[in-house]
Order: sequence, then structure tokens, then C-alpha cells
Amino acid sequence: MYDTSDPRSKLASSGATPAAGQGYTPAQYVKFYDIDPQESDAAVSTWYARGRNFIVALSEAKPGAVLSRTGQPDEYMILLEHPETGVTVTTGDESVDVPGYSVVIVPPGDSSVKVPDGGRVVRLFSTVSEDLAAKCANADSYTGPDPRVPDFEPWPEPVGGYRIRPYSLDVPPKEGRFGKIWRCTTFMVNFFDPHMGPRDTAMLSPHHHDDFEQCSLALDGTYMHHIRWPWTKDMSEWREDDHELCGAPSVCVIPPPSIHTSRWLDDDRNQLVDIFAPPRVDFSLQDGWVLNADEYPMPKNSQA
Repeated sequence: MYDTSDPRSKLASSGATPAAGQGYTPAQYVKFYDIDPQESDAAVSTWYARGRNFIVALSEAKPGAVLSRTGQPDEYMILLEHPETGVTVTTGDESVDVPGYSVVIVPPGDSSVKVPDGGRVVRLFSTVSEDLAAKCANADSYTGPDPRVPDFEPWPEPVGGYRIRPYSLDVPPKEGRFGKIWRCTTFMVNFFDPHMGPRDTAMLSPHHHDDFEQCSLALDGTYMHHIRWPWTKDMSEWREDDHELCGAPSVCVIPPPSIHTSRWLDDDRNQLVDIFAPPRVDFSLQDGWVLNADEYPMPKNSQA
């Protein structure tokens, strides 16, 4: 359902009818601006939301605040959306000063993120971090499995081993590439360039995913998330459409195999990040789409 000008139109799509008898999982909407933080002290306030395999931790930090992890079981990612919000990331092996407007991959183990000048810091963890999963505002929505989403499996270790890996978000657009995508062993993020002004309602992109969730993290602006669940032969499984208005910051978790598209609405800046855990195979198979593909190999059974 993509326009031919959309780079995603080259992706293979499934036309299979969703199987009955599995039920459907509802979408999740966590509007951080409407709720109290799950953690707060004099230095930093942090909100947590989750999907099946991922956790979004959004922190508003005062100057000098430190965000620490001890015994982190796997890689996590940091998103620094504002150029003025730089951080110092420290592990047992190294310390790296990272300027604002960057994505950072942090290795397993002990680590800290110092925010010298304060600002917003987003960290992405897999739900292997059970202590953080329990803090999430929507934790009660994930007490059981979803038969439509396979169990989480991390991707292969990076070339050259684990280390702090920063990447600038200042990447010029390129014809045929969709957004700005990075991946690691646990995550794939697509950090879109901001949209100024509302989306053209004649150029939407309704589509679905067979077996993975999508997290759409709104950092600026306002979004209307349109979500529709296909009919199965069992009418008891049918669900009403969602048309959910979300400001920023907020998280929308889109379950498979729902048909979905989002409209940005504000006249000013609208900033969205799409998050997937583990990384997407279909995006990874597109030449040049993943900007650090040479550092993070794909699983052997997913190669083209």
C-alpha cells in the first residue's frame, strides 16, 4: 500500500490472511506528558514504556545527572535528539564524549551516561532487562505471550567485539534510502528527518507486519496513529479501528498483523523514531539502508 515514490515499495509483502484462533493484541499508547515519571529524584526524571521485546526509557536530566546500569545483560542504545545535549558514556574499558544529535550503542556490563549540560536522553533496552521492564507504565499489558510474535533472539556480536559506538544523526538524505537506520545486536532504529507541517492525507502509507511489533516514538509534534486489525473468519476476534491522537513525547506500540499508518499534524516540527527489537531482516536486506551494516552482521539464516 505504499506510493511508488516510497522506498518501502520495493519490499516484499505478505498477502496471507491472518490465521484465526490466535486472537489480536491491542496497540499500546503511553503518553509520557500525561503521566508522572516512574523514577524521579533531584537530578533526573525517567518514564518507562515497553513492547513485547523492548523498553523505552525517556529521561529529562538536569546538568550533571548520571544514568547508570550495573550488570547490563546486553547492548542498549542511546538517542540524543538535540544538538545541545551531549553525554559522556563510560564503561569498564573506555569513556567517550558524545556530542548531541547522535545515536550511541553501549556494550553489555557496567556503564554510565553523564549529561553535563542536562537535556533529554532516550535509552532503549531489551526486555531481558527485567528490572526495567517491571517499571514500565504499561507493564501489566505484557503478562503473557503473544502467539503472533516470536521469542526474542539477539543478532550476532559486532565485528571487533563490543565497545561504545557513537554515530552522528547528521546524515544527508539519499535517493532510494528510507530514513536513517542503525542496528545492533538488540535493536534497529530509524530516525526520520523532522517533518515541518502536516502530512498530506493523500500520501499515507498503510501497511502491516506479519510477526513483529513496531514502536513509534514521538519526540516532537503531534501524531494521529491509525490502526486496523484484519478480519479473520472468527468474528469474535474482530476489533474496532484505532484513531489515537498522541502528542510528544509518547510511545505507540503497533502489534502484528495490524494495518497502520501515522499522520503528523503540527504546523511546526514533527519528529518520529521507529524502533524494532530485534532488527528487521527486510530493511537489513536493502543495500545501503542500514548505515552501520558493516559493523553488525546479520544472522546466517536471514542472508539473501
